Amino acid sequence: MKGWVKPAMAVFVAGSLMAGGMTLSGSLDKPQKAYAEEVQKNTVSVVGKGELSMKPDIVYLSIGVDTSASTAQEAQKTNGAKIQKLTALLKNTWSISEKDIQTAEFYVQPNYTYSEKEGQQVKGYNAHHVLRVGYRDLAKVGALLDAASEAGANNIGNARFAVEDTSAFEAQVIEKAMANADVKAAAIAKAAKRTLGQVLTVSQNDGGISPVRYEENVKAMASVADNAGGTAVQPGEVKITTQLSVMYQLN
Repeated sequence: MKGWVKPAMAVFVAGSLMAGGMTLSGSLDKPQKAYAEEVQKNTVSVVGKGELSMKPDIVYLSIGVDTSASTAQEAQKTNGAKIQKLTALLKNTWSISEKDIQTAEFYVQPNYTYSEKEGQQVKGYNAHHVLRVGYRDLAKVGALLDAASEAGANNIGNARFAVEDTSAFEAQVIEKAMANADVKAAAIAKAAKRTLGQVLTVSQNDGGISPVRYEENVKAMASVADNAGGTAVQPGEVKITTQLSVMYQLN
């Protein structure tokens, strides 16, 4: 049987070449191949970057309460009362709307200890509840955190500053990215002793405008107080960035 395999395969391949000769001949045609190489020679691709820096108009705060107790029920009940008090403070005293207060983390879990004599033992329970709070009066962020701490918050995480609505700046940052691409492509064309032609393709690498938010660790800042003894939080600036992949024709 082995003697028949190779001839049969040879006949099959030869038949395929005869049947598809027209197509195969066309795909190997030298002028078409030269044309494909010519297209590759006469293009240049660059990545243009656009960036805008501006003052943030909102901060997202992580404010929570941790409570330990001998039973899970006691830990959850005590922690729940503290969270209710904290939420009331945020709404009533600081005029933060309900839509800007959201539970970010919640759990009740046992605390374990281990010894060679007793092995692993449950030594009480811990209830953990963290709120994600959006706040727009950035001059009062430090005072808000101090008030939250006084109300029972003992788990304060990051302050994340941002621009709430970036849609108004999308066109500007895209224009900056395109201008940056033009400068790069023109420099490459000049170095190659060519001239820059029309834009052939453009694609946005990040899938849209991606705000890069300025972040600070509130726990670290809490140790740096102002003269009055309150927490000092500096919003700084935020950046809105985008990238464009642009292909140009070279003349």
